[in-house]
Amino acid sequence: MAEDENPERGERIAKWLARAGIASRREAERLIEEGRVAIGGEKVRTPATFVKPGDVVQLNGKQVANPERTRLFRYHKPRGLVTTHRDPDGRPTVFDNLPPGLPRLISVGRLDLNSEGLLLLTNDGELARRLELPSQGWVRRYRVRVNGHPDPYKLSLLNRGITVEGVRYGPIEAELDTKQGDNSWLTMSLQEGKNRELRRVLAHLGFQVSRLIRLAYGPFQLGILPKGAAEEVNGKIMREQLGVDVEKHQDKRRAARKAAAATPPPVAED
Repeated sequence: MAEDENPERGERIAKWLARAGIASRREAERLIEEGRVAIGGEKVRTPATFVKPGDVVQLNGKQVANPERTRLFRYHKPRGLVTTHRDPDGRPTVFDNLPPGLPRLISVGRLDLNSEGLLLLTNDGELARRLELPSQGWVRRYRVRVNGHPDPYKLSLLNRGITVEGVRYGPIEAELDTKQGDNSWLTMSLQEGKNRELRRVLAHLGFQVSRLIRLAYGPFQLGILPKGAAEEVNGKIMREQLGVDVEKHQDKRRAARKAAAATPPPVAED
């Protein structure tokens, strides 16, 4: 049994908030430290606090709905959107431009402002955290356009890993696909994916990236999904690829909702 679960005590609050799609577990812990989370009207003081069936959880004074079944979506991110819920610079975000009717979602990793292609979105912060871990071993595959014509032999050396400005990057598979005038198209694959890794590595080799498209994240492919569209991953694939038994999750959460409905909310004191 996972350390965060106990049939008698419930589930730790940070994990519960992550499954509810509020934030990643780490971000949920920060919300708790800031005193923004309460159970039954009482401020939560430690992420070790357990949520039991029927408990009323609040964030910033507003009730948080019980976690729904785990859902995962493929989304074709266009260029010009930042992967965040709120941008301090006022730039348009992925979450402001999703198709209507979707639940509250968080991203599995990120794509920067000028990158496009496949972005996985989920309502389960715990799942997002698991899929982001390098230990998952999933390959991220990209189509990259650069100005200039890279030497295929030098590209092959990236398979050994490379250090750029003191940052060590792991093995990168890079192949020269086509040349179009002054530009070249490459296919590049990696497992870890540090912040702006491909752009920095290629700049170190003397090539500026003019377009970067993510084609695949592990077993999930961009395919012919139109720009700006989102498509839900079905339960069969969730079970086969992620080990997520959607039906069991549904049963547990349905029971929790029934327990919550049978418990009256706390009465505020005058």
